[in-house]
Amino acid sequence: MSLTIRLGTGVAAAAALVAASALPAVAQSSTPGGDKPPVYKGRVIAKSGLLLRDAPARGAKVVRSEPYHAIVPIFCKTSGDSVGGNSYWYLLTDGTWAWGSAKYIANIGAVPRWC
Repeated sequence: MSLTIRLGTGVAAAAALVAASALPAVAQSSTPGGDKPPVYKGRVIAKSGLLLRDAPARGAKVVRSEPYHAIVPIFCKTSGDSVGGNSYWYLLTDGTWAWGSAKYIANIGAVPRWC
């Protein structure tokens, strides 16, 4: 009888884990109380790679780049200079805070929140 209960509990835990992994890709909060906003993800779709800037503007200083197909963490979105008809920019959060044009970043999961 206890074997059946343990097995049932294990199956329920596994089902919960599978269900949680089907949710949109957002990072867990690491601050006490869970007050840190989620981190969203995107994939670079610019064939030549994506230049990342220190402001959401085409003329802003380039701080680094990401290669084609790279997965990038996104903190939030804002409006900025239009790039190919798209005026949204994403603030990336992987150690160097930098802005990338949303024109060249495909969302993975949920669309990022506004900054």
